Amino acid sequence: MAHTDTEHDVTLWLVDEQPARMFYAGRRWTVTDTPTRLRDSVWSVTPEQLHRGLYGWRFQGTDPEGESLVFDVYGGAGEWHVHRAYA
Repeated sequence: MAHTDTEHDVTLWLVDEQPARMFYAGRRWTVTDTPTRLRDSVWSVTPEQLHRGLYGWRFQGTDPEGESLVFDVYGGAGEWHVHRAYA
């Protein structure tokens, strides 16, 4: 499983407090599975990462062309960050 750590702007839309759609890396993604809540321990992140928040989601997203990736996203201070995207 390959993954990418490239930084891109992220916009995440929630429905009933769960991810439903996302704009990331210049593409629209629709959540196509049941999102899993992620929770990191404060001990597993560096002090520089604390501003990103400790809570996130893992879900499969599919773009309009049919490509699917699994995303790990974390939120904090009104922003979302894609930590990893797996092919």
